[in-house]
Amino acid sequence: MASPPDTSKASKLERYNSYLRRRVSSAKLIAASSYILFRATLLAALLLIFLFLLHSPPLLFSGSHYYSSSHSNHRSLLSSSSAAYGGAAWEQDVRRSATPRRADGLSVLVTGAAGFVGTHCSLALKRRGDGVVGVDNFNAYYDPALKRSRQVLLTRHGVLVLDADINNVALLAKLFDVVPFSHVLHLAAQAGVRYATRNPQSYVASNVAGLVSLFETAAKHADPQPSIVWASSSSVYGLNTEAPFSELHRTDRPASLYAATKKAGEAIAHTYNHIYGLSITGLRFFTVYGPWGRPDMAYFSFTKSILSGKPITLFRMPDGTAVQRDFTFIEDVVKGCLGALDTAKKSTGVAGGGKKRGPAQLRIYNLGNTSPVPVAKMVSILEDLLRKKAKKNVVTLPQNGDVPFTHANVSLAERDFGYRPTTDLATGLKKFVKWYVEYYGVEITKRINRKRKIAGEEEEGAAASA
Repeated sequence: MASPPDTSKASKLERYNSYLRRRVSSAKLIAASSYILFRATLLAALLLIFLFLLHSPPLLFSGSHYYSSSHSNHRSLLSSSSAAYGGAAWEQDVRRSATPRRADGLSVLVTGAAGFVGTHCSLALKRRGDGVVGVDNFNAYYDPALKRSRQVLLTRHGVLVLDADINNVALLAKLFDVVPFSHVLHLAAQAGVRYATRNPQSYVASNVAGLVSLFETAAKHADPQPSIVWASSSSVYGLNTEAPFSELHRTDRPASLYAATKKAGEAIAHTYNHIYGLSITGLRFFTVYGPWGRPDMAYFSFTKSILSGKPITLFRMPDGTAVQRDFTFIEDVVKGCLGALDTAKKSTGVAGGGKKRGPAQLRIYNLGNTSPVPVAKMVSILEDLLRKKAKKNVVTLPQNGDVPFTHANVSLAERDFGYRPTTDLATGLKKFVKWYVEYYGVEITKRINRKRKIAGEEEEGAAASA
């Protein structure tokens, strides 16, 4: 009798073939899905780039087209004229403001001239007989009216400030055509640590692209190349725990986008110094405060809140330790900026970006007060000066870019240009409060010492009974 056919092998073969068909179909489906996902990702990336470029016209049109199409936004602040930049009268105004009044005086282009540090430095330079021309875009990061008031102050002292953006390369080139600036004090920047979480693009546009625009123009168009002093930040120290902060410490762990853009600026400065021979000095500012300051800074906003009876927020570390800052008074910072300008050596490059004649000076310095103070102590000083107690909310420091403390080592700046901060926090805040109440027309109510009042009543009672 014949044996029944062996179906097990055929069944196994059929199952295996079915498995292969499913694997092939699955592979095709995965490949198709990957292709669709790749196309969708590419489309999304292109859309993001388009939106970024759409909302960042200065980066797109920093050349002559942008200059010609937006010239109506750029005004001379010495007059109400709406004429475009250029022309004999405009050039005469620029040269007049840039011409030094003292022998061997500097001719300085100050960017961010209507800012806090920019205004004070421009005034100090002009008062000692240097020539100064300012540039500022008067953005709305904080109240532009304060910047316009600073502009009025500068105008009264003969400083021309141009309403313009540093990404306008055509305007920068025009300025270097009109005036052979010996120095540039580059203070224009998007400031603030926490604001970077809401508007990161502004930091890239100003602190990176704007810095490149300035270096490009100075390296390839200016003749002669100027020496450049620019504002970095103590924020570059980021998560550094060594104290006091030294220029030799690590700066590769930024705690905020603002700090990252400033660190990027230091790397960019090294590049332009190395390739084009630009003489570049970076200054790391530590919590600058004083009259005409920035409303977004704690001492300024706390003053406003205390006077209006609104609560303020104080931060502490998770372990309960106080947040501390190396508060540096504006007059000390100005002395540091002028010291850096006065000791800056000439650039070694040639106009047009040709081969440099030799190595150029490249420096970085801390400008701080060297004495960290708890923020709560700063509030206590303000309470005494304003004669009013603050309503305080004490919370744990959030992970939003702020660091627990700053502490400057300024030995390098002291050695190279005699930088020695002399203003303690109480003295500096007293000068700030005096300016604040005068500028905003605030009246500070006298607070009577209760013990002194009771003692006075007892004396009067004793005299009456006698």
